[in-house]
Amino acid sequence: MQFSGRRLKASSNSQAELYGHALQFYGQPPLENIALSEFETFAVERLKLLKTVENVGVSYVKLSEQYTKKLDGECKALNFPYRPEADDRKPQSGPNEYEKRRKDHISHFILRLAYCQTEDLRRWFIQQEVDLFRYRFSDLPPKQKLDFLHRNNLQYDTISVEERKSLLDKLVNSSYAVSGITVEDQDFYKVPFQDALDLVRTRRVYLKAGYAYIPHQDIVTIVLNDFRTRLSKALALTARSLPAVLSDERLQPLLNHLSHAYVGQDYSIQKNVGKISLEQIDSLSGKSFPLCMRQLHQTLRESHHLRHGGRMQYGLFLKGIGLSLEQALQFWRSEFIRGKVDADKFDKAYAYGIRHMFGKEGKRADYTPYSCMKVILSNAPSQGDHHGCPFRHSDPELLKQKLQFYKVSPSGISQILELVKGMHYQLACQKYFELTHNIEEASFSLNHPNQYFIESQRVLGGGKDIKRETDAPQRSQDSAAGRGSGSAREAAANASQGLAEMTEELDSFFQDA
Repeated sequence: MQFSGRRLKASSNSQAELYGHALQFYGQPPLENIALSEFETFAVERLKLLKTVENVGVSYVKLSEQYTKKLDGECKALNFPYRPEADDRKPQSGPNEYEKRRKDHISHFILRLAYCQTEDLRRWFIQQEVDLFRYRFSDLPPKQKLDFLHRNNLQYDTISVEERKSLLDKLVNSSYAVSGITVEDQDFYKVPFQDALDLVRTRRVYLKAGYAYIPHQDIVTIVLNDFRTRLSKALALTARSLPAVLSDERLQPLLNHLSHAYVGQDYSIQKNVGKISLEQIDSLSGKSFPLCMRQLHQTLRESHHLRHGGRMQYGLFLKGIGLSLEQALQFWRSEFIRGKVDADKFDKAYAYGIRHMFGKEGKRADYTPYSCMKVILSNAPSQGDHHGCPFRHSDPELLKQKLQFYKVSPSGISQILELVKGMHYQLACQKYFELTHNIEEASFSLNHPNQYFIESQRVLGGGKDIKRETDAPQRSQDSAAGRGSGSAREAAANASQGLAEMTEELDSFFQDA
């Protein structure tokens, strides 16, 4: 595909110049042709990176040694630029620095298309991109930082040594964490005060004749504000142009679902069939179900009914933890007939939908359980519904009461509500996991309800997975393990086509139901 109607030849020199620098404001869109497979790969891998930025930003102090180490590792694993002073030396193997910067550039603009569609998506995307930019800018050597400012028309000149000495006392008294020694050792920038309002508001800079004198350590604040403003305006313009992009039938399914795409493990029934019995569900719901599924299970037991959004979310989750089609039909039938639905009506009105989940009706697509992003961002619950994410869709006071009912400690509830206030819903769920399993820090980043269940079983089982009810022959297990990596590669190769086709069919079917 091509990003623009302008000719590639006219842009080759400017792009070579663009990728010659370690950091950019993403002011110029990419103009080259790329394959759809590369388009999707770049988008998914940048989404993984931004999810890591979000998780690490809540778990560690930003720009701390642990924070930087985690992001260094993720950037390296996904072949994005990191630690530019080391990366300028061409590595012996793998993508060179030019290719990493090209991937960074293109992937940013792809996610702009996916995340410009709603205010919530734009807010999330801007925050993660700003945090990623802060991490990269802070890693630049002083000379490269100054070069970056000039290249992007941020003409903030450093004051001379003589002026710095003459203003020594004033700079020390007005700047945060600056002493006489540090004034001599670092640069100060002379910036129009209107560009430094955040620092002026908190009285962290010296003001003189309409200029703010900003220590080197705080110049990142100015740059980040500029980057945030530019990106916000760019997303608004992208949203206006989006209908033209979505008219391309190749891109529409991918972009529409990329904003809540799940990029982790596939929790499909083929791997887990036969793991649990119907008798275990009640006890497991209290010990190992995430709050969203625990809520749905409790509602089903109390009212003997769930509306279709709840049936889809909970039904696919149960499928993922090991219920077979026969068990699922028995489970839903036995519960519904305790309410206002008789067996005849269940078979006519509800059994088809359950068989459809398992790929036995319609196009016979074998659907997978919903990820956290899908639960949070799609099909918000209305009055009478019980699906969705409690951390995203519940009133904070009702969520607090629910956590109290489940015996979460007052200090734990405060931590969860603080994460919810910051719109870190998956991290709030992960904190709920840590509190209900009495562990200091989870060793995983939560992205999926079925992941929550598996990790819970490992913790409760002392590091072992829940045992199957029937022992499969060892040879069969070895064979399945050998097929695992091949299946993963095949799934990755077919991801683009499968994602669009399966989601489109499922959505259309249940809109008609």
